[in-house]
Amino acid sequence: MRITRLMLIAATGLMLAACGNKPLPEAQNTSESVGPSTSTSGADSSGVGSSALSAEQQAMEAAKAAGVIVYFDYDRAEIKPEFVPVVTAHAKFLNGSPTRKIRLEGHSDERGSREYNIGLGERRAQAVRRALMLQGVTENQITTVSYGEERPAVQGSDEAAYSKNRRVELVYGR
Repeated sequence: MRITRLMLIAATGLMLAACGNKPLPEAQNTSESVGPSTSTSGADSSGVGSSALSAEQQAMEAAKAAGVIVYFDYDRAEIKPEFVPVVTAHAKFLNGSPTRKIRLEGHSDERGSREYNIGLGERRAQAVRRALMLQGVTENQITTVSYGEERPAVQGSDEAAYSKNRRVELVYGR
């Protein structure tokens, strides 16, 4: 079991490293307006350091465009290949903004006991945490929490609802 887990982590790292070299489509289009600044620093676009601010804004927009939710298969905590670009975009943003912090909120659907689902949500959040750290995000930038089945995104007891509730939400702190 331990060897399987180590091999899975190594394979995920290799997969993430290979994907990290591909530019994201959102980051390539620099002529697109990124909208109003969410910065509270008071710097305007004509001031000193505006290129660094616009680069941070562009990275944030790319991360937002990639999405802020990673969905999981039933009873699994492995990041699906289609969500690797989401993690990569957020890692790129966090690497360029070392003072930014992110909270990874793990969730599960209602099947299983409360205790099991809390553990499953934690394993999912930790999987995203490991993937971010493999791409250079520092440990002090990341916190994890598991809500298990307590905060469903969608109410219902069918596969459509379950699939939306098996997730990790990436929430940025102030």
